[in-house]
Amino acid sequence: MRAICQGQILAARRVLALLDLRSHFPVLERTAYLNAGTCGPLPRAARTALDDVYSLAESEGRRYPYWERSLALHDRLRTAYAAILGAAPDDVALTTSTSEGVVRVVAGLELGRGDEILTSDEEHPGLLGPLVAARERHGVTIRSAPLAELASAVGPATKLVACSHVGWQRGDLAPSFASLPEDVPVLLDGAQGAGAVPVDVAALGCAFYAAAGQKWLCGPTGTGMLYVAPAWQDRLPAIGPTYLSFVEPHGPIDTWELRPGARRHDTPTLGAELTAPAVAALDLLGAYGWDAIHTRARELASALAAMLRASGRTVAPRDETTLVTFEVDDPPAAVERLSAAGVAVRDLPGTPWLRASVGAWNTEDDLERLLGALT
Repeated sequence: MRAICQGQILAARRVLALLDLRSHFPVLERTAYLNAGTCGPLPRAARTALDDVYSLAESEGRRYPYWERSLALHDRLRTAYAAILGAAPDDVALTTSTSEGVVRVVAGLELGRGDEILTSDEEHPGLLGPLVAARERHGVTIRSAPLAELASAVGPATKLVACSHVGWQRGDLAPSFASLPEDVPVLLDGAQGAGAVPVDVAALGCAFYAAAGQKWLCGPTGTGMLYVAPAWQDRLPAIGPTYLSFVEPHGPIDTWELRPGARRHDTPTLGAELTAPAVAALDLLGAYGWDAIHTRARELASALAAMLRASGRTVAPRDETTLVTFEVDDPPAAVERLSAAGVAVRDLPGTPWLRASVGAWNTEDDLERLLGALT
């Protein structure tokens, strides 16, 4: 009994702490924001960090102080992303989006005719686009199977498994790929994973993990990450290396060396105007504890799913993630109606579904507001 009471007390304290987190997001003052699966709410600290960068650039010009701050922010962002993935900083590249990471892996592996990419049957276009390009340009075969069955669907011709860590439509989780042969790498699209649910790239058994900074990490659009497992760092050529990809890009070109680890895959330009707000958002979220953030978001999402079912709505099958997808009549019209009522969700084109993305910054009142606006 005492252990149960202590657990309840700790849970209550966690909820109270996260109610304070909510106060850092201005949009939540007027909107039940349930759309982090597209873009997370921006915290006030991100705007302050951006203003500081522009103030420095305006007053001092974009010279050494500006560039020194930019490079320092690269290091801080890489370290923060690595901690979220359960990886070492040297194994993480800075990108502009999940899709850029996917492109760098699919193009870098240089697959060709006779090679097969195995993917799931409900993937986001941001993942499928690079696969289609590999098929059209190099004759690669694309085969799909249900997400839960991918690990057992690998065949003799499979040279890459590419799928979501968390399905973007229903919030279903990919299986572990730890038992796959070492010569069949797994590329996970973590757009709905990083920041939303715990990530351990080693436990997932993936060689590559691409994710976004603007969704569950509440950073600006144009930020992201790519994890490259140590065993694959020398096997994945850098696509379009530029200035920051090399250790010392000076002198005779035949003396240039690519940076070790995943850094050679960094996007060519990621200015302080993006990295400063991204770091500020990560610092804010990290101060409240990622375990608490993950737990609270999953609990609220489960509660919303139960509330929707109790109201007679059809809820799509889901795992314990932060996405809740449910059926409505005329989804685009429903999105507009909900928006007018101060509720932000999205529809999934070509389906009868609306998707609510539930974060630790939300409250039960947000969920009730959604339910009320649906009636």
